Amino acid sequence: MIRFERVSVRYEGTEHPTLSGVDLTVPEGELVLLVGPSGVGKSTLLGTVSGLVPHFTGGLLSGRVTVGGRDTRTHKPRELADLVGTVGQDPLAHFVTDTVEDELAYGMESLGLAPDVMRRRVEETLDLLGLAELRDRPIATLSGGQQQRVAIGSVLTPHPKVLVLDEPTSALDPAAAEEVLAVLQRLVHDLGTTVLMAEHRLERVVQYADQVVLLPTPGAAPVMGPPAEIMKVSPVRPPVAELGLLAGWDPLPLSVRDARRGAGALRERLAGAAAPVRTAVPQVSAPAPGALAAGRSRPGRLARLLGRGGAESPRTSDASAAPAAVDPVTRVEGLGVRRGRVEALRRVTLTVAPGETVALMGRNGAGKSTLLGALVGMIEPTAGTVRVGGLAPARTDPRAMVRRVGLVPQEPRDLLYADTVAAECSAADRDAGAAEGACRALVSELLPGVGDDTHPRDLSEGQRLALALALVLTGRPPLLLLDEPTRGLDYAAKARLVGVLRGLAAEGHAIVLATHDVELAAELAHRVVILADGEVVADGPTGQVVVSSPAFAPQTAKILAPQEWLTVSQVRDALEAGA
Repeated sequence: MIRFERVSVRYEGTEHPTLSGVDLTVPEGELVLLVGPSGVGKSTLLGTVSGLVPHFTGGLLSGRVTVGGRDTRTHKPRELADLVGTVGQDPLAHFVTDTVEDELAYGMESLGLAPDVMRRRVEETLDLLGLAELRDRPIATLSGGQQQRVAIGSVLTPHPKVLVLDEPTSALDPAAAEEVLAVLQRLVHDLGTTVLMAEHRLERVVQYADQVVLLPTPGAAPVMGPPAEIMKVSPVRPPVAELGLLAGWDPLPLSVRDARRGAGALRERLAGAAAPVRTAVPQVSAPAPGALAAGRSRPGRLARLLGRGGAESPRTSDASAAPAAVDPVTRVEGLGVRRGRVEALRRVTLTVAPGETVALMGRNGAGKSTLLGALVGMIEPTAGTVRVGGLAPARTDPRAMVRRVGLVPQEPRDLLYADTVAAECSAADRDAGAAEGACRALVSELLPGVGDDTHPRDLSEGQRLALALALVLTGRPPLLLLDEPTRGLDYAAKARLVGVLRGLAAEGHAIVLATHDVELAAELAHRVVILADGEVVADGPTGQVVVSSPAFAPQTAKILAPQEWLTVSQVRDALEAGA
């Protein structure tokens, strides 16, 4: 169905090709998973199938890509629309209408399908993806995960023969991701649809793949083979495969079910060892807001993000009057937020101590991003109170708030304004009053190999997120808020992020992250707070909360239950200690 013949892609101004020597065939009616570290060219490879590369992105494409016999060099994306459906990393860039139902119908209208066919397919897709209750909602009011499902649905309705998906589950909660993957599997098995998918959260998808294509390094020729064989040599692999390699299991398991079948001996070895308990140190003093000079934590960026001007507000007190040590860093009591007829949050109570890392989890639309917005001052409560460093964020001038709280939003481009990575870093150093090169050092830690003159728009979604993280971390705010911080990050980049955040927590910074990444929560969080329909339904130590939840338990916990091991690194440490 898809054939690559000696395909290479080089973009203008780059020394090396992004893709080189791609020569492979994707058979009809198979789900093929594309894996590799961030920035190796996965999105570019997918773009060659849809015709976006080079017709939309530019660059020089050599070789030949054919889809159903059509050459993508001579067929532009609109001439492939009846054959190829594409969903990119950014669903907002995908939408052309205002409401969910209109978006699902748009592609079919463009192809001139009959109204009765369109109506039937819209209803089928609404049911398949759990979108029926959202059919009349404006897309702009949906959560990131809900928007992701709408984007996927909009390419399903025309019934393309090929689906090209770039990080399709990255913004979805675990249950929604399983639903989407079940739909894709049904399309492959029952309708013979060919699916080519790139995904970093391999723990969700690798067991569904018929074959895996590995791009090991930028410009290197891909390797294609059975999933278990590729996972043995891949630099990125899910926890279940890491645990299998650690325990020496053969064949290498790709699903929790297969791993549990062979885990008896490992459970016996671990029976005498106690799983470590991660505890915070709430007595640690928070970094003194007064130690950060006025105007230092990117006030211009945050003021623009908040949608408020930079003028001094008469309602705020002088930042220097705040106490040097705050315990807790933030306190939320009885918080309620209403958006039109929707009650986004109700009766939420939460405290976060210095040095504590809290993971907010829950279904898409549960209120996680809304809670972060209230903590940073983007959203004003309709009930209850929010205090950060003794101030009410929504009623405080952004220039005072940025000395206390930093937010990395779901869309990193909201924080990126300069033309190069170097210019972004220089601005971050000036705004934070940090030593020259401090931000660049963070970028090098999170994004090794990215050049100073690289334009942020030329980075992958995961790389842009890592750059935005570095910009905010340069200010070293006492309270750090992260909204889906691992979206688009591979396992190595995620490990580097975990190391940075652990270091900040050890210095007394409080961290609150909204995430669907159960593996990140298991690795990093002291506490997990689960939201449902705007209410807190669970709040406790990570081990207690996630192990008891089928939806939010990490793979290691599921495999080794009833023992309470959360991560492969915990198991490795126990085995090395003689378990």
